[in-house]
Amino acid sequence: MNTETTIAPVRTPKPKWLRVKLPTGKKYTELRSLVDKYDLHTICTSGSCPNMGECWSEGTATFMILGNVCTRSCGFCGVKTGRPDTLDWEEPEKVARSIKLMGIKHAVVTSVDRDDLKDMGSIMWAETVKAIRRMNPETTLETLIPDFQGNERNIDRIVEVSPEVVSHNMETVKRLTREVRIQAQYERSLGVLKYLKQQGIRRTKSGIMLGLGETEEEVLQTMRDLRDADVDVVTIGQYLQPSKKHLEVKQFITPDQFKKYEVLGLEMGFRHVESSALVRSSYKAQKHIN
Repeated sequence: MNTETTIAPVRTPKPKWLRVKLPTGKKYTELRSLVDKYDLHTICTSGSCPNMGECWSEGTATFMILGNVCTRSCGFCGVKTGRPDTLDWEEPEKVARSIKLMGIKHAVVTSVDRDDLKDMGSIMWAETVKAIRRMNPETTLETLIPDFQGNERNIDRIVEVSPEVVSHNMETVKRLTREVRIQAQYERSLGVLKYLKQQGIRRTKSGIMLGLGETEEEVLQTMRDLRDADVDVVTIGQYLQPSKKHLEVKQFITPDQFKKYEVLGLEMGFRHVESSALVRSSYKAQKHIN
């Protein structure tokens, strides 16, 4: 008779600085009502972003294009992976209408990776920016783009429509890239950011997550690599595990450590550094155009 018992692993509870209040306020309530009434799709709601109330109150929201199924299987990301649906060529107009209905002053647009398409989705990207410009001429834009496998013709389509900010996330340090971003390459992402600047994009931006097992020196080296690529803005936040199938959190970074990265980043020459546990790619995005 087997008398052994199995002890469940003890999960480290989230520290108090990761607790957030539910979003409130008149502007948030109005926008939430519009989103529900017209079935508008934002990453803010679908991703349950902790900063949704703050961003919406400042007239900023994030939209995802090219469907909701990604061709890549990154270890940190909660987006479904698999064979994507066919493209919806009405999507650019739908996004533009959503921005108009919500009265968005600064829109962030992102997408899944579409490695299944010859143009990697870059044509849809360009058409979306054009549609937003036509319907919302006063709205400023940030495009948080995939790497397009480093294909310059595809990247040029973003350059040609000239968003105020173009962002591409490194996500993690060089040593962990293969584990965290399975189909991505650290040097390729740096190359995309450098190319964007060389082609005349005025403001470039990138983001990294902490808590995946990186060291302080590795984080600082990533920040130095971004500055060497002439990146203007960096966002640094805490990784949180979307499900049991995803990579585990190795460490909860303290507020003091986040502050240290902010100070050092500004000393390196970044124009803006957003560094705290709840920071996400589009946090305070409206300020990054300046």
